[in-house]
Amino acid sequence: MKRVLVTGMGIISAIGENLSENHASLRQGKTGIARAAHFDSRYAALLPFGECACSNERLKELLNLEDSAGYTRTDLLADKAFAEAIKDAALSPNQISSFDTAFISATTVGGMCLTDQLYQDANLKTSGSPYLEAYSCAAHTIRLVENYKIKGFSDTINTACSSSANAIMLGARLIESGRAKRAIVGGVDSLAKYTVNGFNSLKILSSEACKPFDENRDGLNLGEAAAYLVLEAEDVVGNKNAYAEVAGYGNANDAHHPSAMSEEATGAIRSMQEAVESAGISFDRIDYVNAHGTGTLNNDEVELLGMSLLFDEIPPFSSTKSYTGHTLGAAGAVEAVFSILSIVHDEIFASLHVETPMSSQGARAASVFSSEKKLSYALSNSFGFGGNCTSLVFRSIH
Repeated sequence: MKRVLVTGMGIISAIGENLSENHASLRQGKTGIARAAHFDSRYAALLPFGECACSNERLKELLNLEDSAGYTRTDLLADKAFAEAIKDAALSPNQISSFDTAFISATTVGGMCLTDQLYQDANLKTSGSPYLEAYSCAAHTIRLVENYKIKGFSDTINTACSSSANAIMLGARLIESGRAKRAIVGGVDSLAKYTVNGFNSLKILSSEACKPFDENRDGLNLGEAAAYLVLEAEDVVGNKNAYAEVAGYGNANDAHHPSAMSEEATGAIRSMQEAVESAGISFDRIDYVNAHGTGTLNNDEVELLGMSLLFDEIPPFSSTKSYTGHTLGAAGAVEAVFSILSIVHDEIFASLHVETPMSSQGARAASVFSSEKKLSYALSNSFGFGGNCTSLVFRSIH
């Protein structure tokens, strides 16, 4: 099979509007979780969020959009990260439009970030707004396909919180099997009343900055972000710079509960096993785990149990959701970018806000930034509602 290399990355999140800003915030232990400035909701003044600092107007300026009619915040965030990724990978317009280039994106809320507008349009309370074509899950994907004249295979994935991790997995499989030479993969989600109200009804939103793997954790913070990676077959990369290799991946579903993982960690264990086995390594080769780590009672306990059953000694791990909040469909790609930054620079980013480490399994999340150890392999976990669990293994090539 062909080796799959990461040659470009683009990201916008609560801790930066580009790759370098995100990396600087991770190194400095600077969280982006705070009160929302742009999100219009009764909860904006009550709960903390991982909101991107850019307003829609600022995003339009950065993208030089002459006509932004019908663009949702989801579309804008996706376009911003996508543009950075293809520039970082030095892709030409012809390469982007080639039938050998696939594009796989992911989201959960999509254009439904305009929840009130959707309600008005759906109930015929308007004569038809500019957003009528923006509400589907694939709307942002279609817009990028049209704007960049993408002709190759394209798809949009919604498997909840593992969505963009599955986009990365699918892109890698297309390249390995010879069905594509390159794939632009990732995902996006923006803050929305639709998701905030839904998560609030589950009573898993914290009123404080989330503290994954803390004994007294009490829930997650919702965030928004977009992140894309350019994957290319090794034989077309040539002399181009590459960050890392997508060495392995695994996906499983424990089919246990619509919004909780099985207490036996069935899906989590299976996805991690498949990822490490497909990378052709043993678990003792993993140097760092970017955990799913939502900060909820169920997730952190189950994930830690799964790791304890697979590793003889759990390696350094942390949850970068303590920086960005839980970005839902974008989380897998965001944390893939962060995992790659870890192995490229030999850095372990601290889990923030942990005051009393969880007592179970005798393992503690990294509490301080570290750059003292060579990192060759990183494991990134993304576990979604409905039990859809995906794990990715990235290998250093430096």
